[in-house]
Amino acid sequence: MEQLKHECGVAMIRLLKPLEYYQRKYGTWMYGLNKLYLMMEKQHNRGQEGAGMACVKLKTEPGNEYMFREKAEGANAITEIFGSVQNGFKDVAKDKLADAFYAAENLPFAGELYMGHLRYSTTGKSGLKYVHPFLRRNNWKAKNLCLCGNFNMTNIDEIFNKITAQGQCPRIFSDSYIMLEWMGHRLDREVERNFQIAKEQGLEGTDITDYIDSHVKMSNVLKTTMPDFDGGYVVCGLTGSGELFSMRDPWGIRPAFYYKNDEIVAIASERPVLQTTFDLQCSDIAELKPGEAIMVRQNGECILEQVLQPKGNYACSFERIYFSRGSDRDIYQERRKLGELLLNPILKAVDYDVEHTVFSFIPNTAEVAYYGMLGGFKKFLNEQKIKAIEELNHIPTREELELILNQYVRSEKVAWKDIKLRTFITEGNSRNDLASHVYDITYESLQPGVDNLVIIDDSIVRGTTLRESIIKILDRLHPRKIVIVSSSPQIRYPDYYGIDMARLEEFIAFRACIELIKESGQHRLIEDTYRNCLEEMKKDKNDMRCCVKDIYKPFSVEQLNNKMVEMLRPSEVTTPIELVFQSIEGLHEAIPHHQGDWYFTGNYPTPGGAKLANQAFINYVEKCYQYEQKF
Repeated sequence: MEQLKHECGVAMIRLLKPLEYYQRKYGTWMYGLNKLYLMMEKQHNRGQEGAGMACVKLKTEPGNEYMFREKAEGANAITEIFGSVQNGFKDVAKDKLADAFYAAENLPFAGELYMGHLRYSTTGKSGLKYVHPFLRRNNWKAKNLCLCGNFNMTNIDEIFNKITAQGQCPRIFSDSYIMLEWMGHRLDREVERNFQIAKEQGLEGTDITDYIDSHVKMSNVLKTTMPDFDGGYVVCGLTGSGELFSMRDPWGIRPAFYYKNDEIVAIASERPVLQTTFDLQCSDIAELKPGEAIMVRQNGECILEQVLQPKGNYACSFERIYFSRGSDRDIYQERRKLGELLLNPILKAVDYDVEHTVFSFIPNTAEVAYYGMLGGFKKFLNEQKIKAIEELNHIPTREELELILNQYVRSEKVAWKDIKLRTFITEGNSRNDLASHVYDITYESLQPGVDNLVIIDDSIVRGTTLRESIIKILDRLHPRKIVIVSSSPQIRYPDYYGIDMARLEEFIAFRACIELIKESGQHRLIEDTYRNCLEEMKKDKNDMRCCVKDIYKPFSVEQLNNKMVEMLRPSEVTTPIELVFQSIEGLHEAIPHHQGDWYFTGNYPTPGGAKLANQAFINYVEKCYQYEQKF
């Protein structure tokens, strides 16, 4: 119901043949450029704040540009950057534009290495200068570095202090720029290492340059850079000399998939992107392992190398629940299973009265879980029908069979997303009134006062849309009871690995817990947790525990659910409302291979996650209680 800003999306293509090969086989030397466009559009769900692309051209002569970049902001950024590239060809004669040799020598973006990025801000920083990819220039080809990624680092302050202690002076304090400078520094050292070897071999002039360009090992750069970073990441890069690389974090938090044949190497954040773009089967595509990097050398040699040792299986479960495209084979089945596993708590919520219950979903990411939920209820009803027939103890009449078999699961398209609220309206009451009309309903889709209404969504985070719009509009149908179902568990803890969920007070589950603490007279629990967080912050981060877990211990899931209902219920709504959440056990049963569940459990995979969660609680207490002087 509430839009979350997604992790970013990455796309890379390395052409392994000369441009004229693609001109002959596919009718255009722009094969790589066109495929990059498709890969980025197919990942538009991962970033609508900005987009950028970069290209490296091999075998250029001095005095000619060999690295190209375009960036733009806004939801139409992909169209804008590729339109800009095509605009650069508008004055080229058709015969020359179809000439791969001419393009390779004269046209921008007619290269062999391509990289694309889609951005969603997770730090609140906006503007074109924060749009990937980032470029570090140098007169030595091999020292030029272009970088992008799907990442958020928890310890950027530590890295900043480390590189400034070495004498560097970064222009901007952000994880992207700090990573660019730190990796660029290590790339410089790798180039200089090869320079010394070339000199020792007696090489001179351009022979030294050629030696460096063909002997740079990006694995050395990654091995001396990435151990310092704490966070979830897929880092992608190009060098001016023609090296391409992509590396996944050792916890496996962020996803990356790749495909290679004798024509291309392609990398993307999601598997269906590669399947659709290149017409592939699931089995054709591999996933980067935690801590693994894929590198394509200047000569086209493709290498897989374990740069960092894996630190466990903490692949993000929220990728599967919400962020990634549901067209992935495995994600589709996992989301169906999430819905199916909610059968028993929903049955309890409607008092087992399936006959007088209508099922629906809030568009659109919960649709697959909705199908799974319906599948679970169909199985339940079939078992009930079999039991009813067996209990007849005689050959049933046609009428008896019809009465039993005509029972069915009632599903309707109840909610429609009607408009997008325009931000030019700023006055509070007007804005809230318009927000309440973002969704519309299908009138008379259930029997007023008789039918229960069960609505499933993928997650309930802040509860704002529920309170301001969803509950009000559903109440117009006058159901006997509204049951709002989340296919994910209660979101209780912040994320620091690439999603805009960094403040505890944003979560309706956290706010409900604080209210329960106050109502039960356990204010000391807030104070104790605050003090414990302060003590933890004095420790080495590797020894810290997430103290925020402590505030939830006195309360059951049901108690939190009931308090959330109180907080979310609009004053004018009197219809009974119940919340149903997926259990942690159900989450892991449905998504067994993606164990990253810190949003729900507070079990952060990296030391920096627990540290920042403790800091978030400290920030909350100091902000909310400073005027009350409670502590």
